[in-house]
Amino acid sequence: MQVLVAGDAVARSESVGLSRQETIRLRRGRRLRLAGQIVVAFAAVLALVVTGSGWRYIRSADNRLTQVTALDGDKTDVVDVEGQLGDENFLLVGTDSRAGANSKVGAGTTDDAEGARSDTVMLVNIPASRERVVVVSFPRDLDVTRPVCKGWNNDKGVYTEQTYPSAMGDKLNAVYALGGPSCLVNVIRKMSGLDIGHFIGIDFAGFETMVDQVGGVEVCTPKPIVDGVLGTVLEHSGKQRLDGGTALNYVRARHVYGEERSDYDRISRQQRFLAALLRSTLSGKVLLDPGKLSGIIGAFTAHTFVDKVKTDDLLMLGRSLQQMDAGAVTFLTVPTAGTTSYGNEIPRQADIRAIFRAIIDDKPLPGEKKSPAKSSTATPAPPKLRAVDPGTVSVLVSNGSGVAGAANRAATKLGGQGFQIYSTGNYSEGTTTSRVRYSAGHEAEAATLATAIPGAALEKTDELGSIVEAVIGTDFAGAVAPPTPIGEQLPDAPQTRSAPPPTLPADLEHRNAADETCT
Repeated sequence: MQVLVAGDAVARSESVGLSRQETIRLRRGRRLRLAGQIVVAFAAVLALVVTGSGWRYIRSADNRLTQVTALDGDKTDVVDVEGQLGDENFLLVGTDSRAGANSKVGAGTTDDAEGARSDTVMLVNIPASRERVVVVSFPRDLDVTRPVCKGWNNDKGVYTEQTYPSAMGDKLNAVYALGGPSCLVNVIRKMSGLDIGHFIGIDFAGFETMVDQVGGVEVCTPKPIVDGVLGTVLEHSGKQRLDGGTALNYVRARHVYGEERSDYDRISRQQRFLAALLRSTLSGKVLLDPGKLSGIIGAFTAHTFVDKVKTDDLLMLGRSLQQMDAGAVTFLTVPTAGTTSYGNEIPRQADIRAIFRAIIDDKPLPGEKKSPAKSSTATPAPPKLRAVDPGTVSVLVSNGSGVAGAANRAATKLGGQGFQIYSTGNYSEGTTTSRVRYSAGHEAEAATLATAIPGAALEKTDELGSIVEAVIGTDFAGAVAPPTPIGEQLPDAPQTRSAPPPTLPADLEHRNAADETCT
């Protein structure tokens, strides 16, 4: 599953158009906000876990869920749409609003900090096979480029008429404060390439209430936890059960004596907490208690705001988790490389791409133990494609055979079949097998072209845009065939992939939910 955390937007406020009065208010609440960073999205995770067997209690909850607009942004940043068929991706966001019941949980009031920031962001991936769950946490100070965003009024849950321009060098935790759920989803979608299909946000009070509803969560700490701002959180080391209030401080503390990495140590504690919660719920201690389930559902509907989340979605996720071993749930943290001059964490872009490529391709993750595949949730077959007009296919013909003039000769023959020839060139890597390369969204064009090149395989790539590339290999005999007539079903062509398997960074921070070591 996936997390982002709230923080100090003051340093960037003037550059994004906030008024002087708004800036003063943000600065006034700075110290308390630093103390109030909290992983309230964990409550959303908790609700998702337990609703699998409690679905009959939540059918009436659909009408009580607060709906917001979060997922209607530009999806051109989604990578390998076909490769993600059947996957479910939830963006879980915790906000630090002080309004209403949130002012009573010790996080301050609206006098300390108006509006809301995204305190926690987790991206949760559940592949079509339902063999595992991956939760990716995002550091709160991650350096991002904010896209153009509409303003967001968190108290009313609506967007304003104000528009903020795109800005480089923003902290991830400031994106939600200005542009709300939609702006945040766009940033995470661009960074991950995942097709985010569900959004869940939750507030402070919801976290505390939901932890209490399950009877608390047992964690193990190797040492007492004393925070420079929050005070003593845990007096003793070892195993102990946390009620909602204590759990709130446990997952939000980021000034703990003896911890030197601030937010990264906090993320590690957050992941340990979630792992303990999952082990408890998967063992049936919560799933078989109707009273606890009913209370969880009530708290969830009272303190969440969602987009494209209904009881059926929660049921799907809950059922997936119920039949899964804890070892099949892996927590990862987005890696960074030092900080900018203004304190932002620099994302390691190549490593981040490799992580999400491995998630999309369902490649093994550190310490992972997958559950058996569920026959009822097998990866759906890709839709059958129908041939398009060759005149709508813009073709780059590349010579990978090493035979001089092969691309030009093939281009002439393909043009004679009605294809639009964009250009010709050389395929520097060389290839023995002819192939048709294409980007997501151009599957039908590529498959139509492949029927004209005997023996050609299809290969998806992220680099071609609307152009389809015909790579001529040493197996090309020189002849092309008439393409499948327009509108007819296209035959299945062999698939290949040019990119090598992603190499995950050696220092990738991870935690397996089955790990019960007290660290």
